[in-house]
Amino acid sequence: MSGTDPVCTESVPSACPEKAPSAARFGPVSIALATVARMHRIAAGRRLKELGLYPGQEMMMMRLWDCGPVRQSELIQSLGLDASTVTKMLQRLEQCGHVRRGPDPADRRAVLVEATDEGRALRSGVEGVWKDLEALSLDGLGPADRTELARLLGLVADNLREEAGEGAECPTPPDRC
Repeated sequence: MSGTDPVCTESVPSACPEKAPSAARFGPVSIALATVARMHRIAAGRRLKELGLYPGQEMMMMRLWDCGPVRQSELIQSLGLDASTVTKMLQRLEQCGHVRRGPDPADRRAVLVEATDEGRALRSGVEGVWKDLEALSLDGLGPADRTELARLLGLVADNLREEAGEGAECPTPPDRC
């Protein structure tokens, strides 16, 4: 079987574990999570494009909206992304006028990142995208199932958090005396 055979290019439906790659046979939940994450990212990307954002940039903006100005190094750490990926995202967001970068007054060697007024104006659009994605993703699930799914996914995330080295909280701002 070559990489160009149709069977090698089909996506793996989570409802059909028999179509999962043979190496994933011991991870039916993992393949389902990977498939859901991929589909969610594609759906988010289509909606975010209307706001002029790429997938992932909304997560960075959410971080800036919640935390306020933050050092670029701390933003990289809190997002759990590669430094070059975050730098490229920031360059694009800065070119669009959504973020501003400058020296940190407390340590001029550090770069401080903050949302601009234009970046803050994206918030309602991003909230709408996430609201739509929530409705689409959970269509057909009742309130109790939605609550249980959120609880179970929270447990899965907690199980993986240490392995991922994820920092979930806003960085503590340095003293600005």
